[in-house]
Amino acid sequence: MAWIYLALAAVFEVTFAMSMKLSEGFTRPLASGVTVVSVVLGMGLLTLAMRGLPVSVAYPIWTAVGTLGTVVLGWLWLGEAMTVTKALSAGLIVAGVAGLKASAG
Repeated sequence: MAWIYLALAAVFEVTFAMSMKLSEGFTRPLASGVTVVSVVLGMGLLTLAMRGLPVSVAYPIWTAVGTLGTVVLGWLWLGEAMTVTKALSAGLIVAGVAGLKASAG
């Protein structure tokens, strides 16, 4: 169940980041509301995930999925540049999280 909580928390992490951008500095009420709700749900689900997962695995996965999801959606949805450096850096994030997971057993 902890992995399900973590996956859902990561979805809300991406939703939080994207809606924060779309809130335009909290000047758009709907996007601002989605931002607040997403951060509360994401943190709550991350807390539940940490009941069954080590913090050294759960938190890095949560932040990595949030980072990768935001990079990809920023590129696909918001038209942000996807440079070679950005893509390689995202790959290094994946490698780092995989290493943390592998070392946790």
